[in-house]
Amino acid sequence: MQQSVPSQTALRVALRRAAHQLHDVPLVFDDPLAVAILGTTYAEELSRTPTRRDRPFSVALRAYLVARSRYAEDNLAQAVASGVRQYVLLGAGLDTFGYRNPFAGLRVFEVDHPSTQQWKRELIERSGIAIPHTIAYAPVDFEQQSLATELAHAGFEAGAPSFFAWLGVVPYLTLETFRATLNFVAKQPAGTGLVLDYSQPRAVLPPREQLMHDSLAARVGKAGEPFQLLFTPREMSAELHCFHNMEDLGAEEINTRYFRDRSDQLAIRGAAGRFMCAWL
Repeated sequence: MQQSVPSQTALRVALRRAAHQLHDVPLVFDDPLAVAILGTTYAEELSRTPTRRDRPFSVALRAYLVARSRYAEDNLAQAVASGVRQYVLLGAGLDTFGYRNPFAGLRVFEVDHPSTQQWKRELIERSGIAIPHTIAYAPVDFEQQSLATELAHAGFEAGAPSFFAWLGVVPYLTLETFRATLNFVAKQPAGTGLVLDYSQPRAVLPPREQLMHDSLAARVGKAGEPFQLLFTPREMSAELHCFHNMEDLGAEEINTRYFRDRSDQLAIRGAAGRFMCAWL
């Protein structure tokens, strides 16, 4: 394979998921492949990934990222129990679910930018992780290509209910692309589910969190992946008006569900990031 340019945000997410496996007890999100997929290529960088308790912002960000993955897979399990047999990862990054999929008959479609997906497949090959026959790859540039067309090429059955995970993607999209993708999901059959995370606008955050937002926005902007699209809960609910049974979780609800009674400091801080799950 030709060398491909990695997504810096996808790499940072993967490093923090891997650090969680190594440093946090008990685990909130158990991913036995999170370290393996990084292999020797990023071993040194993983060793430098911040885990110090005197860096609460870094700990909170790690908590957010592992809870986000756990939330998606918890809701996926509910979808599978209801008969869903297709799981679509929109912006798969270095997510490893498809390679440890416990659900017989569940097809996993990994959708990502062609360069990021090629980079991931190179890491998979180097690490020796087996690629199950239930995985299908759909390289898609969300700003340039049709999601429906590329998924169809990958074998996606549009007439069957599916579950979509859209994690760590929404803030980097234009509003036009966000709505086009959401419209595609909204046209799927009844029983289809969607889980996503989103960030609130700077203006609605308290002053301390505005500084945290500015720091993170500067880092992702420097990496060439700037924030573009932010929503309040009311705005996001309006965007998902075709869906029902919507659940929109903020930090307090997420901490209660996933970080209660811990002896360490692993927990989400601040109101910026939120999780949402909705159904057709």
